[in-house]
Amino acid sequence: MKIEIITAENEKLKENGFGSLAVCTNILNTLKVTYDNTRMNICKSEEDLEKVLKRRPDLVILAVKYIELRNKSNILLCDYFKKHNINYTGCEKDVLKYDSNKVLAKSFLRRKGINTADYFIAMPKEYKEKEFPLEFPVFLKPVNTSNSYGIDEFSLANNFKEYESKILSLYTQFKEPILVEKYLDGREFTVAIIKKDEKELLVSAIEILAPLSNSGNNILSEKVKRENSEKLLIIEDTLLKNKIEKIAQDSFMYLDIRDYGRIDIKMNKVGECFFLEANLIPGMNERTDYFPRAFKLTQDLNYDNILEMMVESAIQRVSVINTNNIDTVN
Repeated sequence: MKIEIITAENEKLKENGFGSLAVCTNILNTLKVTYDNTRMNICKSEEDLEKVLKRRPDLVILAVKYIELRNKSNILLCDYFKKHNINYTGCEKDVLKYDSNKVLAKSFLRRKGINTADYFIAMPKEYKEKEFPLEFPVFLKPVNTSNSYGIDEFSLANNFKEYESKILSLYTQFKEPILVEKYLDGREFTVAIIKKDEKELLVSAIEILAPLSNSGNNILSEKVKRENSEKLLIIEDTLLKNKIEKIAQDSFMYLDIRDYGRIDIKMNKVGECFFLEANLIPGMNERTDYFPRAFKLTQDLNYDNILEMMVESAIQRVSVINTNNIDTVN
């Protein structure tokens, strides 16, 4: 079994996938215990990807979503390897868009009956105060970033003046329309899911408790995540845990997620639960990222067990890919 991990110098990307090169090296060393013919590639160009194609691995593990090229369009890795009939981990292009665009995921799942907070997207000066679509407070964030990039204590706007200040700040930084949501003032959760086979999901739901901001709110900001100052807690209430996991599993299945993913959920003060977003290439830092820590906290699964299960369903597709290759040659 030839396995290759595909990553990039991703510290400057808005969506940095499994994590840093150190994280990917840890993944490599962990997998080599079971799959000794495993290697890692730091891809900077299409030529680097072509070298992978020549080696014809049985499986590529996509640690990032795309390769960023100078003066060229980015290469979406799932699309690239699918075109060359090489098996890869994670979702196909039509599903991965729900990770890249929070609005697409929210609108799709709302049509399926999943609760999402009321929202709109906007640019600075688009709305006057009297025409504002939602009641305050509202929460502002970029449409297509990960790791809470762009989120700070000022993301919570209690009035139109605060809203105008934050949307201008975000637009200046990200140069794109901004997602504005009705603020959910309750507890926050994340659910790690591995698709073991077509009939079984391995599910681990935990609560995330961010420290109080200067304004007295629990905001899971970029700074909080960078400093790892949030707490991860077991959900003691069985009924609540089942409710959270049901929303996450339904979202996972409706979005047609493949292999693994993480679903974020938040409550309001009266206990209603709402889908926030899907992370389809979740962070895999063994010590700090929610996906591995959720399984460790709730099911006492070691990192090597988690990684093996993440690739197992993809490995099951190898025989199908190989059969297709034979048919193509014939």
